[in-house]
Amino acid sequence: MKILLAPDSFKESLSAVSAAHAMARGAAAACAGRVPLRAVELPIADGGEGTVACLVAATGGRPMTTRVTGPLGNPVTAGWGLLGGGTTAAIEMAAASGLPLVPPDRRNPLVTTTFGTGELIAAALNAGARRIIVGIGGSATVDGGVGMAQALGVRFRDARSQGIGRGGGQLRDIVAMDLEQLDGRVAGAEILIASDVQSPLTGPDGAARVFGPQKGATPQQVEVLEDGLANLAARIRACLGIDVEHLPGAGAAGGLGAGLVAFLGATIEPGIDLVLEAVGYVGHLEGADLVITGEGRLDGSSLHGKATVGVARKARDAGVPCVAVAGQLAGDADALRREGILSARSLVGDDVTPETAMVRAAELLERRTREAVAEFLDARSQRKEP
Repeated sequence: MKILLAPDSFKESLSAVSAAHAMARGAAAACAGRVPLRAVELPIADGGEGTVACLVAATGGRPMTTRVTGPLGNPVTAGWGLLGGGTTAAIEMAAASGLPLVPPDRRNPLVTTTFGTGELIAAALNAGARRIIVGIGGSATVDGGVGMAQALGVRFRDARSQGIGRGGGQLRDIVAMDLEQLDGRVAGAEILIASDVQSPLTGPDGAARVFGPQKGATPQQVEVLEDGLANLAARIRACLGIDVEHLPGAGAAGGLGAGLVAFLGATIEPGIDLVLEAVGYVGHLEGADLVITGEGRLDGSSLHGKATVGVARKARDAGVPCVAVAGQLAGDADALRREGILSARSLVGDDVTPETAMVRAAELLERRTREAVAEFLDARSQRKEP
């Protein structure tokens, strides 16, 4: 029996890779003495934390590290990945420009920059990548991707024709931009943005007003950032002829989505779709008897671009049964079934509290997977009986 094990991470408990390992142990225990098992581990992610590790593991790629500029200007060592085949790279902007890299008492998106993310893109180009997947969750920044563009050669100038500094507080000063020194290799590369955020660049649902406070912005700073992003959008329209202001996903990662589209010609795609395509998920579905997916919490929000539902939808379309194991369950079971999740189990329940589930996640995930596979085998046996 062929089982695909395609979990997302269980936040603060298990990485997607570790979750797939635990599921494999559970599936092996359920199949022992009953049927031969071929377990295929395909840890997945939706563009956020863990995306690089999943893609490297699933494609037999190479983990890489590069010393880059952190969000406050200090050097940091950022991990990224060169996928199997050597021509596709995966980076997470959070590795270079993420919120965890900034101490809570220094979080200020007026000064934090995506410069290091641009340096990661340059490192991928240096390694020969011609296709770069950029996961853009978890940023410390609201600079519209200007820092990223500066690292790759774009020049931004103020009313005195002077170059601007770094950080979201500089965006209001931009009056002109010059792409003549942009790294020429960008034109020959395909840049793909992996994101499940649909926010526009500006407005009540935009990068500054929704996400600015999460990155340390005060109400007054939010307005400075909003004005700066609106100015950046206007200058992009005037100088480049591109309108990114209301583009869904342009506001992701403090406007990095907009910057990648405007300056690098990137396209925004649902993160889970990019990941599943990169790991060859549809091909792995051929001949599969069962898919098992999972995440830390499976609820109504999972229906909107989250990894587990993306896995289930493609399994449904291929006619392969899919079950889920989650840390906690909530929401409409019928809605999940319509998306392809035939049944779901929770680590929490009976005598298992959420706190216990966090500590014993691997053990419990193995157990719940064993139960799910055993139930599947029992049902299949009953169907075969005369």
